[in-house]
Amino acid sequence: MDSRSLWIAQSGDVNALYSLIQEDPCTLQKFEVAPFIHTPLHEASYIGKIDLAMELMILKPSFAKKLNENGLSPLHLAVENHQVELAQELIKFDPSLIRVRGRGGMTPLHLVARKGDVDLLTEFLGACPDSIRDANVNGETALHIKNRYEELKVLRGWMQRTRKSDALSTEFHVLNRCDREGNTALHLAAYKNDDQACSHP
Repeated sequence: MDSRSLWIAQSGDVNALYSLIQEDPCTLQKFEVAPFIHTPLHEASYIGKIDLAMELMILKPSFAKKLNENGLSPLHLAVENHQVELAQELIKFDPSLIRVRGRGGMTPLHLVARKGDVDLLTEFLGACPDSIRDANVNGETALHIKNRYEELKVLRGWMQRTRKSDALSTEFHVLNRCDREGNTALHLAAYKNDDQACSHP
């Protein structure tokens, strides 16, 4: 990213973005060419510049699914850097961003489960219910990756509420899903001797 685009992304100045576009109408198009690149949306998401991020989502929605050189999307970066409000705005704009697979097949839902933000975890599941089925390259769903009992309880409770409409499919794809080692999320909880996670809520 050139220094001026970086400055605009870091400042969050929407007017400066449009000044740059007036000078060079193809300025944002340059980011489309590279298959992996840190776009201004990545930078705005990383540091929490909501107004600029939303403007870029309107101008170039493709940036939201583009991975940077580290294999991370803008939503991955927002989650990793505790930019909760920005993450919420991104998923309001496009809930499918929750399912973007980054480095190691990790989705933003995997990262939220690992981070332990129960409120954001609930929002992600509400916005994109099918994201619960996504597994990383190790075959792990968000249930496998959960950091504490609270996250596992939220995930299991959410599945129980949705089970009525899709019982067999949810159980097969999530509860009984094995990682590469052949472990379900409940196996892992048992190995860690987590009595709370193994008991039903």
